[in-house]
Amino acid sequence: MPKILHFADAHIDMANFGRHDAQSGLPVRVMDFLKSLDTIVETAIQERVDLVIFAGDAYKDRTPAPTFQREWGRRVMRLSRAGIPTLLLVGNHDLSPALGRAHALENFDTLEVPHVRVLEKPVFLGPDELEGLPLQVIALPWIARSGMIASLGLDSSTPSQVYEHMGDRIIELVDFWLEQQADRALPTILTAHCSVQGAQYGGERTVMLGNDLVLPGSLVKDPRLDYVALGHIHKAQNLNEGAHPPVIYPGSIERVDFGEAEDDKFFVIAHVQRGQAQVEWRQLDKIRPFIDRFVRLDSDDEDHSQDRVMERLRNALPSPEQMKGAIVRLVVEYPRDWEASIDEAGLREYTAESLELHLVKRPLIEGRIRLPGDQAVGSLSPLELLDIYWKASHTASQDSEDLNRLAGEIIRDVNG
Repeated sequence: MPKILHFADAHIDMANFGRHDAQSGLPVRVMDFLKSLDTIVETAIQERVDLVIFAGDAYKDRTPAPTFQREWGRRVMRLSRAGIPTLLLVGNHDLSPALGRAHALENFDTLEVPHVRVLEKPVFLGPDELEGLPLQVIALPWIARSGMIASLGLDSSTPSQVYEHMGDRIIELVDFWLEQQADRALPTILTAHCSVQGAQYGGERTVMLGNDLVLPGSLVKDPRLDYVALGHIHKAQNLNEGAHPPVIYPGSIERVDFGEAEDDKFFVIAHVQRGQAQVEWRQLDKIRPFIDRFVRLDSDDEDHSQDRVMERLRNALPSPEQMKGAIVRLVVEYPRDWEASIDEAGLREYTAESLELHLVKRPLIEGRIRLPGDQAVGSLSPLELLDIYWKASHTASQDSEDLNRLAGEIIRDVNG
C-alpha cells in the first residue's frame, strides 16, 4: 500500500510580521515557516514515504528573493538525496501572470533534479512516470485565466463565462483520463491547486474575491479516485468526511495572517490502495500564536481618563506571559476626541514579550454620507450607491473594485 505525504501552501517568504534573526539574517517569520517545512521533510525521510505531493504555493510572491529560493531548494534537495519521488504542483502564487515567463519552481525542472518533478500543466502520470510506484496521479496545477482566455479565444470582459469554460474543460479532461488512460486495478490520486465547492475558506479569502475558479464537489468526490490532494485553501479540512475518496486540504503550514489565528496546522500521511485510503492528520506543533483583540470605547462612558482607558485596553489583552512570542493585534475604536487617552508607549511596554504588536486605532466620526449633487437615493443604482459608500468609508480601491464586481454578479443572478 503506497504511503503518501501530502502538504500544501508553504508560503515560506511570509515576512510580514516581526524582526530579523541576528544569527541567520532571515526574518523570524520566515524561520517559523521553515521550521514547519523541516518537520515535514524530516517525517518524509524518517518514515520512508513512497511519494511526497506538494499541492502548490511554495511562496507568497511569484518572484521570490534568491535567499528564499535557496531555503526552499535546500529542503527539496533533502528529499531528492533521500530518493523520495516528489511532485511539486505549481500554485497561483508560484505562477507569473505574464505568458511565457518562468514560474517560481521552474529551476527544479531546468536542472533536472533527481526524483523531483514539477507539474506546471494538467497531466496524467502512470507508474512509469512515478519511478515504478503502483499508482497513478492526475495533476491539475493552477490554471491562469489569461492562459485559458488565449487558448480558447474567450472574451476577458466576462470572468464568470471564462471560469465556466475552464471548469467544463477540466471536468472533460479528468473524465477522459479516468475512462481512457487509468488502470482500474491501481489506486488513483487527484492532486489540484484550486478552490472546490463546499470548502470552508480561511482568512486568505479576502485576497481572492472574484478571482477564483471553483470546481464542483462531484469532480473530486468521484469514486473512481482513491485520494484527492488539494492545495490553495489554508483551512485544513476533508470535504468528503466519512466517505471515499478522502478530499483533503491540509491547509497552510503556518498561520499566514490574523484570519488564521484560531486554526491549527497540519500535513497528511495517506496510505492509499484501490478503493481504500487511510488518512493520518499530523499536527504541526510550535506554531506561532496570533492573538486578535477588539475594544470599542463608548462615548457614553463618563470616565475617559488615560488611566481608565488604558486599564480597559490592558484587560482586553492576555497576560504578558501569555503573549510571549505571539503576534498581537489590538483594534481600538474610540471617539476622536479621546485620542490623548490612548498611551501607545504604555501598550507597547505591556506587550513587550510579544514578537510584535499591531495597534490599529479607529477614531469614530459621526457624520452623514452626502450624495453628489444632492441626488436622491432613488436616482442611483445599487452599484453606484455602493461605490459612494466604499469611498466614504475609505475602502482601498482594489478592494472596492473586487467587492463591486462580486456585487454586480450577485445582482445579475438575482435579476435572472
